[in-house]
Amino acid sequence: MDRLDTNRKRIKTQYLWIYGFIFPGAVVFFMFYFWPILQVFFTSFTKWSGTNTPEYIGFDNYIRLFKSGAFVASLQNLLWWTVIAVVIHVGFGTLVAFVLFRKPRGWKFTRLVFMIPNVISIAAWAIIFRFFFDDKMGFVNKFVRLFNGDFEVAWLAKTPYSFWVVTATWLFFAVVVTLIVQGDLMAIPVDLHEAARIDGASVMQTILRIDLPLCRIGIGTGIICSATSRIAMYESIVLTTGGGPGNSTMNLPVLMVRKILDGEAGYANAMATIMIVIGLVTLLVVNKAFRMNNSAL
Repeated sequence: MDRLDTNRKRIKTQYLWIYGFIFPGAVVFFMFYFWPILQVFFTSFTKWSGTNTPEYIGFDNYIRLFKSGAFVASLQNLLWWTVIAVVIHVGFGTLVAFVLFRKPRGWKFTRLVFMIPNVISIAAWAIIFRFFFDDKMGFVNKFVRLFNGDFEVAWLAKTPYSFWVVTATWLFFAVVVTLIVQGDLMAIPVDLHEAARIDGASVMQTILRIDLPLCRIGIGTGIICSATSRIAMYESIVLTTGGGPGNSTMNLPVLMVRKILDGEAGYANAMATIMIVIGLVTLLVVNKAFRMNNSAL
């Protein structure tokens, strides 16, 4: 009985230490994340400039949003960018991970070169792309003029070119996806690959039957990271096209910042609430589709 009481006291002491370490993080979370999110949600139903007392107006902000052409265009652009991110961005990052995992000749140099662009800030990349695609002095137009002297395309000022220029600023910079998937590949027991080799499985069969299924959590995580990054994408648009021409590259963060600067914080918070909801739905769908709560092994 004394030993049982001693074990209980020891467990309680361990839990106290655990709660002691969790408490500061929980306080920071509630102060700087949970409470601001609640404020965003409640003020989205108000007329508020950010400085005055919020005035409750019900669902007027949301009704205005769905009647706004810029908002609808932002949702359409987000849908296309999400599809492109899931198929190409995550697909390319996963492909690079599988290639590097096989350690072909020059794989270390390839890994280094692949990582270099990702240490440059998004804002810097946006500026680089802006000058790269400039219609007067940009490299792209100058190069094409070597073969066609009359070539003239305003990449950043015409549809659909502007959309693809913005997309190019992030499309092939998928090192985060590569690192996540490569980590999953390295965690696969060597015995599985050896057993597959003994059974006569080809490299492609091993990838399709063993590697891909066991990397589903890493791939799902990459999809979540990539898709939610498209929801929050701001610098690459503001510093290249500013959301134009028209609304061809408009997205929710750019539109939200504009409304905040116009003194419509309540209206902007309605957009922020929708962004949060889209992010949560994305998380739930990917978790369900990739069974991320279940062990891969």
